[in-house]
Amino acid sequence: MAREPKLNEIVEKRDLAPSLTLFKLYVPDIAKKVKAGQFVVLRVDDYAERIPLTVAEYNREAGLITVIFQAVGSSTQKMAKFEKGQALLDVVGPLGKPSHIEKFGTVVCVGGGVGVAPVLPIAKALFEAGNKVISIIGARTKEMLILEEEMKAVSTELYVTTDDGSYGHHGFVTDVLKQIIAKGEKIAEVVGIGPVIMMKAVCDVTKPHSIKTIVSLNTIMVDGTGMCGCCRATIGGETKFVCVDGPEFDGHLVEFKELIARQKMYNREERRAMWDHQCKLEFQAKQLKKTKRRERMPEQDPKKRIQNFNEVALGYTRENAIREASRCLQCKNMPCVEGCPVNITIPEFIKKVKEGDFMGAIHVIKETNALPAVCGRVCPQESQCESKCVLGKKGEPIAIGRLERFCADYEAQQGDIRVPEIAKPTGKKVAVIGAGPAGLTVAGELSKKGHEVTVYEALHKAGGVLVYGIPEFRLPKAIVQREVDYVGKLGAKIKVDVIVGQAVTVDELFAQGFDAIFVGTGAGLPYFLNIPGENLNGVYSANEFLTRANLMKAYLFPEYDTPVRVGSKVAVIGGGNVAMDSARVAKRLGADHVYLVYRRSRAEMPARAEEAHHAEEEGIDFRLLTNPIKVVGDENGWVTGLEVVKQQLGEPDASGRRRPMDIPGSNYIIDVDVVIVAIGQGPNPILTQSGAGLELRKSGNIVADTETGKTSRKGVFAGGDIVTGAATVILAMGAGRKAAAAMDEYLKTGKW
Repeated sequence: MAREPKLNEIVEKRDLAPSLTLFKLYVPDIAKKVKAGQFVVLRVDDYAERIPLTVAEYNREAGLITVIFQAVGSSTQKMAKFEKGQALLDVVGPLGKPSHIEKFGTVVCVGGGVGVAPVLPIAKALFEAGNKVISIIGARTKEMLILEEEMKAVSTELYVTTDDGSYGHHGFVTDVLKQIIAKGEKIAEVVGIGPVIMMKAVCDVTKPHSIKTIVSLNTIMVDGTGMCGCCRATIGGETKFVCVDGPEFDGHLVEFKELIARQKMYNREERRAMWDHQCKLEFQAKQLKKTKRRERMPEQDPKKRIQNFNEVALGYTRENAIREASRCLQCKNMPCVEGCPVNITIPEFIKKVKEGDFMGAIHVIKETNALPAVCGRVCPQESQCESKCVLGKKGEPIAIGRLERFCADYEAQQGDIRVPEIAKPTGKKVAVIGAGPAGLTVAGELSKKGHEVTVYEALHKAGGVLVYGIPEFRLPKAIVQREVDYVGKLGAKIKVDVIVGQAVTVDELFAQGFDAIFVGTGAGLPYFLNIPGENLNGVYSANEFLTRANLMKAYLFPEYDTPVRVGSKVAVIGGGNVAMDSARVAKRLGADHVYLVYRRSRAEMPARAEEAHHAEEEGIDFRLLTNPIKVVGDENGWVTGLEVVKQQLGEPDASGRRRPMDIPGSNYIIDVDVVIVAIGQGPNPILTQSGAGLELRKSGNIVADTETGKTSRKGVFAGGDIVTGAATVILAMGAGRKAAAAMDEYLKTGKW
């Protein structure tokens, strides 16, 4: 009997063309929900970028989705090395809006290069809906052409083009499109997906004929849920978030010039990452020629250690561990495993150490060994696993025990957490949506009371704003993780990469047997000023900037694949704690000068006085009573300055703060190359607009009782920023505590 694949496992891998790879992934929850036009976000390991890929095919019964990608950057090159049977670290989705499918008549589907993959499910859905589907697919050369037979099966007519004429029509996909239009074919709609320049060309062909044209945009993004705001594009004069509002748009409304410029935002950083990646590969290749001697274990100086009780062996550093792991021959018959009493798959964990995936390595070890820190120190490896190592025949064997210890010590940074006595199980099930301060508080409180709690988190790491928003110098991530681990040890299950409202709905959670639900999704949709130039390259929302720096560890780029651009002069717009955090992070990332631009005075500034004081001590230049009115850019679409106007305070407004007013003729330009907008954020609409049946305010926030968290729907509670709007961590935790008490009472009595 065949085994069931593990979650995120690659069940099939095919090389379609040079640098083009197909994966079939086992993700049953996503396969059950995904529709044509939607995408997923993949992450290979802890160091990799989050990669958005359109789902090319899906099999709901088998729980499989198909994705196709081109190995162009360090993250995709790393992913291309994964083989059948391996599992990716994260697969999250489905994301984006599905394609609008109905019987239109004649539809032309145009796919260029890798764009043929996202065109395929759309063409299939249109074909099955009864449309006449004319498909045009193209590539640079015949060997780069993909999915020809699959497209033929879902098309009434199929045309193939190659730029060099090596196969099919010699020319571009737009050449064939022009011919079809010239024949007088009555076309209801054109769908064009591929490189941005190709989609623009398709739109240029169809616009004079007023043929509706749909394009699918693959912009830069971090999270895929609208939280970061970096995927924004101008559509019909309005800023849209591609991951939430798209990815499909009316191509005739897309500002392609701006889109092309934004696609180039990280070209320099990507080239650097590729150079760094290549250097690492060359280094590892040299190591394979290797010394016969193992990596020395750092130790205390003997003269010093005889005077203390500290550990003699200090443990491998990351560099020590990678160098030692690079000596491994990766023997297929794995003789070292035979010598291991608990049968750790030693070559597998060592391979992950070599690749720098230390958490992946400890996960492999812990599949069979619950005490790796102990075994790494006292287990007699020399007479067991290491005695079987092939390298030991002509030199020193791999230091398996030292590597095992290193992995355990690396994991131990998460802390040793002990839990109090837990109440007896009540048999009641609770779903918590969002693993931020409010959600974690509810999960911890209800778990202690004996309820079965499952927390659903959209990102790949629990903690919410604690991990993606607050910098390390204010809140170390190890402390956050210790608290998350504590909630887990209380009994709560935490499921990451699950977007409630997409992968699963509130109705489905109730149908799955949950007795109550808490919504703590926070305020994760960034606000912008809606001033000219806000979509220039170099403009960030504070959400994107801090998420890249905190959660995705851009401060360690290129060791971690996610880049962040910090110029020599940075302007941060806003006066709250998030603005202070953004300014201080920019300073730590190397900015020479950081301005904090705030339209009111210091007395009205909402940030904590301590944070503002610390920012001033660190050299942040406060430009108070100053209002931004335009982001200035160059001909290539990059920020060169911020036009501002000086303010004076008038009468108090509705909030009680004195209203700022422009001082005529006081305009001037601040010379900057990066602008960070930190003026607040609103509620993310993914859950609330998914048929959850919750009463909302005009702002999109959930209406809930401030003392109990009860919403308009029986059994659903809410608290934190999704109810109040952006507030403080402690307020969110307080709301969670109140809601937990009310939920416990409801679960016991059933009274609403």
